[in-house]
Amino acid sequence: MRKFFNELKRRGVLAAIAYYAAGGWLLVQVATQVLPFYNVHDWVVRGFIGAVVVGFPVAIGVAWFYKWTPGGWLREVELEPADAPKELPFASDPSIAVLPFDDMSADRDQGYFSDGLAEEVLNLLAQVPQLRVISRTSSFSFKGQTADIARIARALNVASVLEGSVRKAGNKLRVTAQLIRASDSSHLWSQNYDVELTDVFEVQDRIAGAVVAALKVKLLPGPQGIQAHRPRVPEAYDHYLRGQDVFRRGRYDDVQRAVEAFERAVELDPGYAAAFAGLANARGAVADFAPDPEARAAGKRSAAAAAERAIALAPDLADGYVVRGRMRMALLRDWAGAEADFRQALAVEPHRTEVLIPYALSQNNLLHTGQALDAVRRALDADPLSWAAWMLQGAVLARAGRVEDSRSSFERSLQISPASSFSRYELGCLELVHGRPDVALTHFRLAGEGFGQAGVAMAQHTLGKAQESQSALDELESKYATGFLFQIAQVHAWRGDHDAAFAWLERACAEHDASITRLRSDLVMDRIRDDPRYGALVEKVGFPG
Repeated sequence: MRKFFNELKRRGVLAAIAYYAAGGWLLVQVATQVLPFYNVHDWVVRGFIGAVVVGFPVAIGVAWFYKWTPGGWLREVELEPADAPKELPFASDPSIAVLPFDDMSADRDQGYFSDGLAEEVLNLLAQVPQLRVISRTSSFSFKGQTADIARIARALNVASVLEGSVRKAGNKLRVTAQLIRASDSSHLWSQNYDVELTDVFEVQDRIAGAVVAALKVKLLPGPQGIQAHRPRVPEAYDHYLRGQDVFRRGRYDDVQRAVEAFERAVELDPGYAAAFAGLANARGAVADFAPDPEARAAGKRSAAAAAERAIALAPDLADGYVVRGRMRMALLRDWAGAEADFRQALAVEPHRTEVLIPYALSQNNLLHTGQALDAVRRALDADPLSWAAWMLQGAVLARAGRVEDSRSSFERSLQISPASSFSRYELGCLELVHGRPDVALTHFRLAGEGFGQAGVAMAQHTLGKAQESQSALDELESKYATGFLFQIAQVHAWRGDHDAAFAWLERACAEHDASITRLRSDLVMDRIRDDPRYGALVEKVGFPG
């Protein structure tokens, strides 16, 4: 029924019904109220009403089979939606996307576990140098959809797709996996596994090995990086997967729950490096919204300590280096140390999006445009549906002055994730800086809390609406100071109040607001670049000369 309703909506039938009903009602009112004044016979009025009624199914039929376009009436089969993807040829290189495994458990409450199992297989396959593996963000974007394998393969530009299912009951697992060739939807390999939970890692190895054999590529001699993800205590693995699952949802209460799950994992297995890396990431995210500077700094120190522990336990695990690099950049202003950490993470996992994006961000903050673009494009090769990678590419291109390319990247990010506050805000700033405040205001109003108020305050100032601008700024400062210190400074900088802008920037620096690291790359801050205080602040944030 839902599919039928969606098809009615897509073909414009529902809109046609609404328009016809409104128009028909108006015509009937005219016929019954106006025509009698001109002594028109009753049978003419009744005939008029009858024509409206008889015409209803005709209008619906026309709406189903035809649609009005600027080029005239076209049959539905002739239409090509503007946002429909072009039919691309299938990839021919050894390449694969691992889809999230279906949860077939009785209560359907093991989604986090089935997703985690698929992700671990993906991580194993990513260790094969001859095999191009699409990152989790893009592969898992098809979760819950009924898209066919061919369409998924074209969207991700891969030659093969791995799908499967997991049925978990107590400590028993039934895992099904099948490898499908995209070009003809044929099954290259499939297998069922019935195992104990303690043998889940063996199943991951066997699936990955079978996939590699079916694709006829050479496996690395015993990939070691993934071993850091494997605890000695199976229960710790379960808590690790729960932590990963809730952390990705992104809400503050979910991140707090992730901290609890990772803490339980490392309590059960103090040698579990991946859980320490997850704990570092979650603690750092919680710390960003701590109520006072002392709590924020303490939270980040705690996150850095967990990252250090992850690196000590598994020097060949990229996650610990990434988190420590972020902490060095945001907390210690140690840009050289941060870059060393990111480069070490890339040495371990050179094609992983979660490594490439923070490295590209750091390079953009340092105004190393070439390195930033190279990294973000490599991220998009591995993760073509990553809204974050498209957004970051937009930011890099904006700083480089490539406005149209930047706008296209931001718009692509929003196509993938329309609710992304970051992409919406960054695109609004681009439009504002380049003289389109009306367009910018539209984006800012969709940017969500905090970002929305900051953007509206700037756009309304440019549009000459001082009261609306001040109202948005007052709300921003009173409700969202924690977490948005840099954005408040942006507003003051844009409105020409240098003293207030630098006061808020000093506070952002003192309270370790993560956005202060964008000081040099941010387009809005160009408004205060000539102020003598700008150079002193750049030095305080630790940017290399």
